[in-house]
Amino acid sequence: MKRLAALIALLPLPALAHHAMGGMMPVTWGQAFASGVGHPVIGVDHLAFLLATGVLAAALPAGIGLTAILAFVLGGFAGSLIHIAGFGLGPVEVMVSVTVLAVGVALLWNRIPARLLPVAFGIAGLFHGHAFAEAIIGAEQGPLAAYLAALALTQAAIGLGAMMLARHFGARLPRLREATGVCAAVAGGLFLAASLVA
Repeated sequence: MKRLAALIALLPLPALAHHAMGGMMPVTWGQAFASGVGHPVIGVDHLAFLLATGVLAAALPAGIGLTAILAFVLGGFAGSLIHIAGFGLGPVEVMVSVTVLAVGVALLWNRIPARLLPVAFGIAGLFHGHAFAEAIIGAEQGPLAAYLAALALTQAAIGLGAMMLARHFGARLPRLREATGVCAAVAGGLFLAASLVA
């Protein structure tokens, strides 16, 4: 567990402006789709949240876990649309870091009511989606739709995949939840510090 936390601490902190197209605006459907697939994977803070969310969802009753992940994806879609419409949500990158820290705490503290987690995931999705939309602001309607579709599918695949793997290996790795919680909390703290200093 200490080694995992140390590994997270050594990861390069993003400037929190991750973009699969190297900062260029996607102009074709293919470029936009690739950007939507790549963005949640190369954004270390977003990926950390999705993986930790999957592990947390695995500890919930099946229906609530699935609902929580889908609430995050739908919240992300709404957050992207809010940004595209020209509305801000405050210090979004700070809030994304806070969500990573919060999911770490939720993994370590077992007393959070399961029914509250889908709502919390949906709120977290608003900030992640708002941040993701920065990469597509100003794009044509076709590439915009391709980006948002790929983004939603990729986030759902990562979150649900992490949930299924955590359920499958949970009995063999009894400390998986705690180890993931420590890593997410440490990563979230580092991302938060970096976003406050930036």
